[in-house]
Amino acid sequence: QVQLVESGGGLVQAGGSLRLSCAASRLIFSTYAMAWFRQAPGKEREFVAGISWSGAGINYADSVKGRFTISRDNAKKTAYLQMNSLKPEDTAVYYCAASLVGGGRATDEYAMWGQGTQVTVSS
Repeated sequence: QVQLVESGGGLVQAGGSLRLSCAASRLIFSTYAMAWFRQAPGKEREFVAGISWSGAGINYADSVKGRFTISRDNAKKTAYLQMNSLKPEDTAVYYCAASLVGGGRATDEYAMWGQGTQVTVSS
C-alpha cells in the first residue's frame, strides 16, 4: 500500500520557520508530481505549492509566494516544504499529495494523500 508520511510540523512564533517533509514508500516516486495542501478549521483544503516529477515545474499559491519553497529529492523519495516568515494565517493541517496526471491545484487531481501534520503559528 502506498504511503505518504508528513513530518516537521509544530508550534512556531510569527516570523519563524519550519521545514515539512513528506516521505513516500511503495511508489515510483520519481514519476509523481507532488504537492502540499493545507486545511484550516472550518475552511476547505487549499493548494499551497506543487512540483513536477523532475522538479523543473513549480508553482505556488499567491498567499505563500516568496515565503515558502517546495523541493524534492527523488533518490530519498521525499518532498519538502520550507516555510519562512510564517504568519498566524498559515496555521493549518498541512498535507502532502501525489499525482500521476500532472499535478495542478485541484485536490481531485491527487490520488494519494498523507495523514497531515499540524502547523500552528502564534502571534
